[in-house]
Amino acid sequence: MKPQIPSQRWQIQAFNSEQIDSVVEATGLSPLLAQVLINRGFIATEETQVYINPESETLPDPQTEFSDLETSIDLILEAINEEETIIICGDYDADGMTSTALLLRTLRYLGARVDYIIPSRMKEGYGINTRIVEECAANGVGLILTVDNGIAAYDPIYRAVELGLQVIITDHHDLPETLPPADAILNPKLLLETSPYQGLAGVGVAYVLAVTTAQKMGKLKGLTSQLLELFTLGTIADLAPLVGVNRRWLKRGLRQLPKSNLAGVQALMQVSGVNDQQKAVKPDDIGFRLGPRINAIGRISDPQTVIELLTTDDEGVALERAMQCEQINSKRQEMCAEIEQEAINYLESGEIDWLRDRAMVIVQENWHHGVIGIVASRLVDRFGVPVFIGTYEGENQEKIRGSARGIPEFNVFEALVYCDDLLGKYGGHKAAGGFGLETKNLDAFRERLSEFAHQCLEPEHLKPLVKIDGKASFEDLTANLYEQIDSLQPWGIGNEEPRFLSENVTVVDQRIVGKDHVKLKLGQDINGKLVTKSAIAWRWQSYFPLPKTIDIAYKLRENQWNGQVNLELELVGFRLPQETTYQEATYEYEGRTYSCCLWDNINELRIENDQGNVLIVNRGSREGQLKTSSQELKTINITQNPYYQIIKGAIEALSA
Repeated sequence: MKPQIPSQRWQIQAFNSEQIDSVVEATGLSPLLAQVLINRGFIATEETQVYINPESETLPDPQTEFSDLETSIDLILEAINEEETIIICGDYDADGMTSTALLLRTLRYLGARVDYIIPSRMKEGYGINTRIVEECAANGVGLILTVDNGIAAYDPIYRAVELGLQVIITDHHDLPETLPPADAILNPKLLLETSPYQGLAGVGVAYVLAVTTAQKMGKLKGLTSQLLELFTLGTIADLAPLVGVNRRWLKRGLRQLPKSNLAGVQALMQVSGVNDQQKAVKPDDIGFRLGPRINAIGRISDPQTVIELLTTDDEGVALERAMQCEQINSKRQEMCAEIEQEAINYLESGEIDWLRDRAMVIVQENWHHGVIGIVASRLVDRFGVPVFIGTYEGENQEKIRGSARGIPEFNVFEALVYCDDLLGKYGGHKAAGGFGLETKNLDAFRERLSEFAHQCLEPEHLKPLVKIDGKASFEDLTANLYEQIDSLQPWGIGNEEPRFLSENVTVVDQRIVGKDHVKLKLGQDINGKLVTKSAIAWRWQSYFPLPKTIDIAYKLRENQWNGQVNLELELVGFRLPQETTYQEATYEYEGRTYSCCLWDNINELRIENDQGNVLIVNRGSREGQLKTSSQELKTINITQNPYYQIIKGAIEALSA
């Protein structure tokens, strides 16, 4: 009976008392949070003050940063004055759809003749294409404006120039060797790495263009807040780094969202349960509630639903579109859960040895391409290895289309480049990518990826990574500490939320809640007194029940229930206390097979029968706990039979 412990690698940041004292003195933050800032690279007083108050930094004029910004503004103003049609070519993810909606709202407000096109995810794939360009030319379009795409579309842009169309590219993806021959290109990757605009997502570039164009026309008043809200939604949903201008603008945007005047944002918040108008919206509210409902449409439905949601001023239409987002997202969740389970079943069948290969390649039929990227991310979280997941296409399944997700030590885009001769169309960046290949190349692709993975990964890398900012005792976990952490929102990509470690924690009580979550009451001995905290562990049913004594990694949360607000720990990992060892054995008792495990240091014995029932016993106690198939823990008297005889058999088996 193997112990059910998360297979994780913990990276615990070193403690530097001198630096901590300096940051505490400069900021007034607690030593624990000062350690967090140091871990994020903020040590100098000036840097720290800007981090705490992003709006104190003086930003450079975007027109001095983006060399083509003035040209872009002039092209848009010319199109408006000449009453030429502007077409926005967007994308079907949350970034692309919020970018499209943002520029639609802006250009309509400024009096432009404007419409949009988003290519079909299933039929055409990502980005502007020659079909779109030629259709625009045939319909007399004067200006094409790409959002969240276009930087790698040399041939379609070249065709647009041939046909006499003007083109502005706004994008944030990596630069190709040869830039397209557009009239203007706005991309933060063209800026110096020190630029505060470097981390903008596609919607951030669209926001800069929209604001500066409206300013040039003297019509920014009445537009700013709605653009900021769309920027906030798209930036967080796209997992853009929350640094530089992103952090500065998001701090305002998150405060603005609860008071939104956009009918679509109000409706989306209503159907997703984000409706506390007294507090700023948290990045997690967007990342786990609002964003997925937007993204679900682009993945498996028609992006027009989201564009209408985010551009309408009609409350009835907004609510109808928000409900459609809700329904499609529920369908997306079901599809993801089904595909994830099928993938896990396939892995458990042993058909591929991903530990040997150091990369996981899974291809199955009848999986929806729009959601396999989400499943890839979940598999990375679960197994801690790079995942390349695909599904067959074509009448004879002669092609494969897939998505990839990586781990910190593995560059997905470089891996795809390494397999260039085996692939069709592909693209991506360090953490994620998409690819296509002919089915006949699958085995060679798997071998080539394994070859690449062996060049950058060691066996110890093949576990999910948990980064921990510092050690904390339960007496450190105060309401004041949480308020300080909350005041430094937004936390997110590139500025991860603090995670702490507490050692030798006692599991006082635990139970399954919902479908597969674990609710716990935890305690820690502080100077002879047991200090307790409540905790939640999402999707931890497979670890239930947890051992009696553990070390925990967690984030702090505020739990609001029945009008009361309490501090809660959100567990992200646990381990047995250091140097804990275990013995295991199998034995027979009255015609049944039992397996048992003894964790020595924490004095916990576990016995499991062939029906999956588990008996947990702690040395010195006359009571034990019995977990049955209903996932409930029942307290029983272990001095009574049959428990006494079962335990006696386990001890004899372990001593043999």
